[in-house]
Amino acid sequence: MENKPTHNIDVSKFKRNPYPDLQAMRSVNPICFVPQLNATMICDRDSIYECEKNINVFSSVQPQGLMTILMGQNMMRKDGKDHSKERRTIFKTISPKTSRDHWRERFEAIADKIIDKIKKLKSGDLLTLYAKELSAECLKLVTGLTNMTAAEMDRVSQGMIDACSNYTGDKDIEKYCNNCTESIDSHINEIIGDTNRTSDFSMISTMLEGNLSADQISANIKLAISGGQNEPRDAIAGCIWAALNFGLKEHLLKKKNWDQLFNEYCRWMSPIGMSPREIAKDYSYKNALFKKGDRVFLMFSSANRDEKVFTDADEFDLERDCSKSIHFGAGPHYCAGASIASTMISLVALPKLFLGLPKLRLVEKEKYDFDGWAFRGITSLQCAW
Repeated sequence: MENKPTHNIDVSKFKRNPYPDLQAMRSVNPICFVPQLNATMICDRDSIYECEKNINVFSSVQPQGLMTILMGQNMMRKDGKDHSKERRTIFKTISPKTSRDHWRERFEAIADKIIDKIKKLKSGDLLTLYAKELSAECLKLVTGLTNMTAAEMDRVSQGMIDACSNYTGDKDIEKYCNNCTESIDSHINEIIGDTNRTSDFSMISTMLEGNLSADQISANIKLAISGGQNEPRDAIAGCIWAALNFGLKEHLLKKKNWDQLFNEYCRWMSPIGMSPREIAKDYSYKNALFKKGDRVFLMFSSANRDEKVFTDADEFDLERDCSKSIHFGAGPHYCAGASIASTMISLVALPKLFLGLPKLRLVEKEKYDFDGWAFRGITSLQCAW
């Protein structure tokens, strides 16, 4: 990293609320080095949109990156033909058609079962009771790990997510992640070794049919769990909070624009706050000189609040045009699970809950906190119904 201004952060404060620092960087130097994370952050929306597509420089191939070391080299850490081959292999699982025609009805059955169970409670933490369990049960079907409990799915996902953003080098977080990945491999081996297993639309089935290696299957299942549990869980809970906090429940029940709630929440709060890249060769961009091997963070959370793109960017606006939001990324690494996530959240989780619990409301005087900068979500969602 050369010829770039420096912005210092307090890591703990940045984790609690990254937006003041991101706004300061955008307003003064949208491309700047953050020494506490040993990374250059790109913070304006248009630069991120452009750089993410330039895979010859801003490479996803990161042999010494945290995700690769801890979880194996999945398709997200590959570019070009290697990436597209593995992505095509699982298309049967993740396509918009499969999401609509196969997964939706199965997700609806899961949601109905959970809502029937929690109706009797009258109050509780919907992050745990609903968002966490729903996303985990859906992900069990999508990955093919039906032998894993929902609680274990959430545990191993969070363990990997924490480790992938462990840029301060906490050894305990790394050790815990290793335990999580061992658990996943054990569950994968049990499913693959089941002689009574039949082919289906799950990732394990499609990857076996596509003749991917054991290492490729393992790495990509871990990728799916790391993002496919943590991020939908936090988006579901966050959307519920936003609908109730901003007084949007009656409007949503009438207009049924759950997809707009989902898209605006993901723009406003960005469950996926950033995506890391490694500079593949010396490169100059907008007067900033990048050196081969530099670590770069494409800050989606900053892009989605870029004042040059979004009017009143810090405000939650259900009527906003979110077409320029990049909460799913851009270019060849646009989120592979976007259709499944949209189906799960916009078509199932949100309408099912608000129709099933018509008296749903936030608990008065309860404090609702959000946490995280690389991945961000609400810490609890105490509600009554």
